[in-house]
Amino acid sequence: MNARPDALHPLEATIRQRLQERRSASQPNAVLLMSHWVLGYPSLAANRPVIDQMVANGVDLMELQIPFSEPIADGPVIAHANQTALDNGFRVAAGLAFIEETVARHPIPFLIMTYYNILMAYGVENFIREAARLGVRGLIIPDLPPQEAGQVMAWCQKWGATANGLAWIHLLTPTSTDARLQTIGALAQGFCYCVARKGVTGTQTSFDASLHQFLDRCRRVTPVPLAVGFGVKNAEDVRRLTGMAEIAVVGSAAIEIYQAQGAEAVGRFFAGLRQPGGV
Repeated sequence: MNARPDALHPLEATIRQRLQERRSASQPNAVLLMSHWVLGYPSLAANRPVIDQMVANGVDLMELQIPFSEPIADGPVIAHANQTALDNGFRVAAGLAFIEETVARHPIPFLIMTYYNILMAYGVENFIREAARLGVRGLIIPDLPPQEAGQVMAWCQKWGATANGLAWIHLLTPTSTDARLQTIGALAQGFCYCVARKGVTGTQTSFDASLHQFLDRCRRVTPVPLAVGFGVKNAEDVRRLTGMAEIAVVGSAAIEIYQAQGAEAVGRFFAGLRQPGGV
């Protein structure tokens, strides 16, 4: 494992403080919940009560996705939400203004997830500077490989230093070689996003020995917290991550709940994820 830096990245420090608050003698390995929501789906006005419900019901950090027309890492549920938001007139400037408002209203860390074309269209350094100004704590950009991310990471460090830190979140995947995992792990800031399986978001993940082995490989290459996403759908999935990761990421399942039952049901869903007999 890599040696620890002299000081933790501010996002990692926040996560570790949150873990300390969540964990107890009866739940010494409790995981944090990170939700994923597509901005503008079905509208920015409709996003407010959903986000309020998620925060009120125990979500510890949240990634807000800026829609893109070709979301290659996303499965059909999130891809549909992206396209619906765009069809309904979503604009990046309005989304960033909404993020600023949301960060000011809630005490948890917020991250932006999107694709690199969005940053290029906005101006990459300008986007990073604006994200830091808004109070965003991290960026998740799945289609920019680590070997091409040196400049953006430098800009995150530069502009994050003027705010409360802005982490460039790296993804670890089961298909990566140990050498590649080691390279990515050495660059990690805040936390690593561990992709639970091959494929896109939303489809079923088997929480079996192969996932355990993958997370063991991830743990060996980096000291930062591990977040596991792609297919976390219910309280049993969250329970199975106990002791293996620090953060469970839930996206498609929450959107499906919203589609069927509305914002308050999303809140109940997240509250249930912490209960042994939950959703």
